[in-house]
Amino acid sequence: MDEKGEYMDSNEQKPLMNNTKWEEIRQAMLNYAFPTKWRTKDIDTGYISLWDGDWYYHFSDGGYKVIEWLEIHAEDDSIKTDLIQILKKIHVPGEVTTDSIIIYGYNKNNEFIDYI
Repeated sequence: MDEKGEYMDSNEQKPLMNNTKWEEIRQAMLNYAFPTKWRTKDIDTGYISLWDGDWYYHFSDGGYKVIEWLEIHAEDDSIKTDLIQILKKIHVPGEVTTDSIIIYGYNKNNEFIDYI
């Protein structure tokens, strides 16, 4: 990352998300009827946060630039279906797993990433 916080080398990870998209996710989760747990991976340190449920303060604490990925845990299939519909409206890069949804903030080496 250069001093502006931008990735320049073609072998480094390229940003896929911006503050507006992260904020749309945060607002959508704040407005969602059921509490959801989430965790993130820091692109600079590799640290994976503990599961958290606070979308209001904790999710945006420290900014969005370092989020390599966000994982949202879905308690059951009904919640997972709801979350997928919410995230489709925002149109974010990610994937659906058995019990969670992962949204990618960066793309490594221009790998193919589908959008939710």
